[in-house]
Amino acid sequence: MQDPLGAFVPGPVVKRMPLSRGSLSSLSFAVKDLFDVAGSVTGCGNPDWAATHEAAKEDAWAVDTLLGAGAELTGKTITDEISLGLLGINKFYGTPLNPRAPDRVPGGSSSGSASAVAGGLVDIALGTDSGGSVRIPASFCGLYGLRPTHGRISVAGMMTQAPSFDTVGYFTRDALTFGRVGAVLLEEQIPDALPADLVVATDCFALADEPIRRALQPVVDRLHDAVATTPSPLAGAALPDWARHQRILQKANSTTRSALGLIA
Repeated sequence: MQDPLGAFVPGPVVKRMPLSRGSLSSLSFAVKDLFDVAGSVTGCGNPDWAATHEAAKEDAWAVDTLLGAGAELTGKTITDEISLGLLGINKFYGTPLNPRAPDRVPGGSSSGSASAVAGGLVDIALGTDSGGSVRIPASFCGLYGLRPTHGRISVAGMMTQAPSFDTVGYFTRDALTFGRVGAVLLEEQIPDALPADLVVATDCFALADEPIRRALQPVVDRLHDAVATTPSPLAGAALPDWARHQRILQKANSTTRSALGLIA
C-alpha cells in the first residue's frame, strides 16, 4: 500500500486478513506501533527497541477483536517514541502528515493512526490514550476519537507506558463507523437514543483560549437544541492542580517502568 502521508512504520508491511465475517467486514484498519501483531515486532516508535525485542507471539486483544469482527489489518502506524508526546513528531521515523491541515502537526502520540484515517488510507485505526494521545490527534485531524473509561477496553498485548492511565482508543472519519467500532470494542450495542442530560464543564471552557471557546460554543449550542445541557464545573479551582498531578503521576509511572527495564 502506498503511504503518501508518512503514517506507517517504515519497513515490511504488517497485514492480516479478517478472521471471520462480521459487523466490520469490508473495512480496513491500522494499529499504533504499541499493539502486538503476531509475527511482527512491536517497535514502540524507537528503532533500538525494535532491534532488541522479539516478534510478538500473538495479537493484542483489540487487534484480535477487530479481525474477528471482519476488519482487515493493513499496517502499523508511527507513534511518538514510547508514546511520550502530544505533537506527533518522531525524530527517527518522521512526522506523519496532517491531511486536514498540512502545515500543522497531526498531534500525538497516536499520530500515524490519526493521519492514516484522516487521509483515507484506512477506515479505522487503533491508538492509545494516557494523557490525550487519541483526543489531541482526533481534534487536530478532524476525526472521531475516543478515550474510553480506564479499564473499559482490554490493554492485553499493548505496550503500556503508564498503566494507571493507559487506555485503548480508536479513530474513524464518520459517526456511523465510530459507533460500529465502539460496539465491537466495548462489546455492547451503542444506543440510538440521545442521553438525558449533557454536562458542560464550565471550568474547562474558562481555561481554553478565546479562539477555542469561539470554535466550540456553536457545537454546544446545537447540542443544547437536541438534549438538556447542564453547565457544571469539573473540578473548579482545582482543575489546574488536577492537570499538574496527572503529569507528575504519569511521568513517575513511566520512570518506574523504565527503571525496571519494561520500557526503553
